[in-house]
Amino acid sequence: MAMTYNLFLLPGDGIGPEVIEQTRRVLGWYAAKRNFAFTAEEDLVGGASYEAHGTPATDAMMKKALAADAVLFGAVGGPQWDKLPFGKKPEQGLLRLRGDLKLFANLRPALCFEALKEASTLKPEIVSGLDILIVRELTGGVYFGLPKETTTLPDGQKRAVDTQVYTTSEIERIARVAFELARLRSNRVASADKSNVMVTGVLWREVVHRVHDAEFPDVVLTDVLADNCAMQLVRNPKQFDVIVTDNLFGDVLSDEAAQLTGSIGMLPSASLGAKDAKGRQPALYEPIHGSAPDIAGKGLANPIATILSFAMCLRYSLGRGEDAALLEKAVERVLAEGYRTGDIMQPGMTKLGTSAMTDAILKALDALA
Repeated sequence: MAMTYNLFLLPGDGIGPEVIEQTRRVLGWYAAKRNFAFTAEEDLVGGASYEAHGTPATDAMMKKALAADAVLFGAVGGPQWDKLPFGKKPEQGLLRLRGDLKLFANLRPALCFEALKEASTLKPEIVSGLDILIVRELTGGVYFGLPKETTTLPDGQKRAVDTQVYTTSEIERIARVAFELARLRSNRVASADKSNVMVTGVLWREVVHRVHDAEFPDVVLTDVLADNCAMQLVRNPKQFDVIVTDNLFGDVLSDEAAQLTGSIGMLPSASLGAKDAKGRQPALYEPIHGSAPDIAGKGLANPIATILSFAMCLRYSLGRGEDAALLEKAVERVLAEGYRTGDIMQPGMTKLGTSAMTDAILKALDALA
């Protein structure tokens, strides 16, 4: 009997429903061809949830997310919700998921497929063979620190405050994730902080080094200031393997690294929590592109980032590394055969829409399997 996995799908807004629908098709292929049994309940999040329920994340939805083996997430947001109160904005649905599921570790790979090295805005020799993993702390820092408020001063000016805050334990656990993953790669970690101007950066550097020296002395650790890291990613990105950094810098650096690969529409991410006593680990998988409202509903979205997010789900949550590798290989084959969506289109290649790109990936899976 095949083990049945409980997956929870949250398409969200914009192109989210389109790319999640294509991932459903891939799920169907695995169910038919790889002894893969699953349930896949779906619910609303973000702007879609606000329109239906007046909130970007309902308690009922959160209960389902907490019970799932993994959450597959599309995207949230759109201009129609820009004027909502801050606490009602679609993005608050994603932040609640991260917070309530305690998803403290965000893994964002930046992998340049050989077939796409010409699609990058950098020279091919700079990005060819690029394979970086950014490990971003996800539930602390300036996005969650309190106070977070806007107040009116006596002279009528407004003052907005966001608080950057980290504790020792928050830094320790994300550092361990980075070092453990580095041991599975090339055994190198670069820790990005702003210890030159921020006291949280000073603590970050102290704690990362303490964890390294006590538990991972075999891993090569280097320090880099976050602004210099941004510059180095453009100058010589292949000097990095694993980069560990805080919530704010991780948000910026991972998007920058994604663009090196040719398109932000290509790259997946995984957000993981701590394992419980039974080894169960909360997890959410999402493409790092946004809701792209300008192309929503037009069948133009690139589904690869979401499909590769499912590959990460297979590897990290479901323990099916062989199946994950198969899916990644299928995507690589499709790109090598010259198939492209609009965001990665190149001269002489075959342009496909959202559904047709998934057709090509399913065909490649058949051939590889």
